[in-house]
Amino acid sequence: SRYAPVDQINRENIDKLKVAWTFRTGEPRRRGSEDQNTPMQVGDLVYACTPTNVVIAIDADTGKERWRHDPKVKPGFWNRCRGVGYWDGTQPKVAISSATPPALAAPKNPVAAKPTPAVAPAPLCQRRILSSTINAQLIALDAATGKPCPGFGVGGVVDLSAGIGPIKPNFYFQTSTPTVIGDKVIVGGWVADNQEIAEPAGVVRAFNVVTGELVWAWDLGNPQISKLPPPGQTYTRGTPNVWSTPAFDPELGLIYLPTGNATPDYWGSHRSLMSELYSSSVVALDVNTGKERWAFQTVKHDVWDYDVPSQPMLIDFPVEGGTRPALVQLTKRGQIFVLDRATGKPLTRVVDVDVPRGAQPGEWLAPKQPYSVEMPTVGIGQITEEMMWGVTPLDQLYCRVLFKRLRYEGDFTPPGSPDKPSLQSPGNAGGMNWGSGAFDPRRGLLLVTDLRMPQSVALAPTKKPGLQPTLSKDRPPPSLKAVAYDSDNTWLLSPLATPCLQPPHSMMTAIDVKSRQIVWQVPVGTAEDEGPFGMASHLPIPIGGIGLGGPMTTAGGITFHAATMDPYLRAYDNATGRVIWQARLPVGVGGTPMTYVSSRTGKQYVVVSAGGARMRPTKGDYVVAYALP
Repeated sequence: SRYAPVDQINRENIDKLKVAWTFRTGEPRRRGSEDQNTPMQVGDLVYACTPTNVVIAIDADTGKERWRHDPKVKPGFWNRCRGVGYWDGTQPKVAISSATPPALAAPKNPVAAKPTPAVAPAPLCQRRILSSTINAQLIALDAATGKPCPGFGVGGVVDLSAGIGPIKPNFYFQTSTPTVIGDKVIVGGWVADNQEIAEPAGVVRAFNVVTGELVWAWDLGNPQISKLPPPGQTYTRGTPNVWSTPAFDPELGLIYLPTGNATPDYWGSHRSLMSELYSSSVVALDVNTGKERWAFQTVKHDVWDYDVPSQPMLIDFPVEGGTRPALVQLTKRGQIFVLDRATGKPLTRVVDVDVPRGAQPGEWLAPKQPYSVEMPTVGIGQITEEMMWGVTPLDQLYCRVLFKRLRYEGDFTPPGSPDKPSLQSPGNAGGMNWGSGAFDPRRGLLLVTDLRMPQSVALAPTKKPGLQPTLSKDRPPPSLKAVAYDSDNTWLLSPLATPCLQPPHSMMTAIDVKSRQIVWQVPVGTAEDEGPFGMASHLPIPIGGIGLGGPMTTAGGITFHAATMDPYLRAYDNATGRVIWQARLPVGVGGTPMTYVSSRTGKQYVVVSAGGARMRPTKGDYVVAYALP
């Protein structure tokens, strides 16, 4: 929920917040790298990772380096590390319940299962840092020294390409934080978007945190494969993947997976029935067995790249007569789905709505799509020609002409053709993305940031061989030959490289979960570092800046956010949305801030990793901590 129950830093004293320490990671600037890290604090150390998976332990009070581990990965075109996992083998083991089938599930007092006995860890690695890499490796490090853990895989490394099959360079690896649950560490995988069919599998796997042994695998294309595939086979290729971060309920024993859509993203007539069932969904698995318990789909036959990017949020949600353990799922569509954690059934009304038709030849479209009608839709509304914008009359005119040339029938306008591209809003970056949201339980506020950047989409036929569609009840007769397309998807920008849609381009929204109404909504970020051709305007106009990192909130009544085009860490008053403090950083931020209270001094810190904002040329290697004097 990205909520810290600490209030040492609060609305009354935040004006005194100052830089406590600054750390430089030494990460060189590389094409394809983006710092999206949220550091993690355990005890007297803060753990950060760089886009090339260098893990660094930093003293939580002084900002001095304690150790670092460089896996010496080969950088590619998409280098990211959003975080590392942590496991403590010195603590008493917590029993994890076995998930009960949905028909029998109860949100309270579930039956506890006997925990699986753990293999005794080596003394060196009684506490571990788990890191997955852009070279498709899972690494276990001693949390105190950074040394690889003996007995975990081979030399402290598990090869995540096992069972995947052929992998083209940079077509399969991990970017998000490994999920540590009891004695298991669970990872999905990222695949190269929108490139070709039959890309590496979207399999999700659980490994023993001590030995690195494969405990279970969830291959959504073949439920019979529960561990490694049989000799000569691979996990099912071309299936939706889980590239973002799961969530976990220890009482129900369920892990919740946000799934992507099968590649290529904008063309789907070739997809299997299993891919159709699980694309752009939330899927609950029994964490002990990897078996499915329920699934909820946010987009049917997704040909808009509306994969589910946000980590599911687990909160107690107000319902008639009390509260229910709920899963809140943010989406790129701006829709917010609220589900019962035990069953996957909506706790707020969801209806299927007719959507535009008219697919390209060989493609098909779902006639209806699910809408969460009792929760606010964030940032999405009908776009008109009058909303086309520019910093000069000429580029505004260009944007208006461009809008008139595009096919646009609201959200879910199908991908267009080279002669008549379509306008997609929200674009494939959202809405809400992997930065997820925050929840303030004191005020009952759901806090989310969204991006408002439409794009044009066109499908052009290629010379790739046709494929026979797989029969589905929602499809036309399978005698229609599928046609292979290449997609051209481009943000709606003027010749001056400024957005065609009028500001704000990003907003923070506070939603009262009891009334299910928006309480306040404010732009995040200014035009200070934006302008034509990427030049800085130096104008602090609150237009909202492009960024994917999310908010973090505290019991002090403050929400921190930093992922904007201008390099600021800002604090927002949870009561009003007003910016009550901000500090300029050396460079912009791509990730989410965090906070902790030092185990040594009792001082609260707010920390942010600043490696440079998306679409800004200025990059860096900073980790900056703030505290009260």
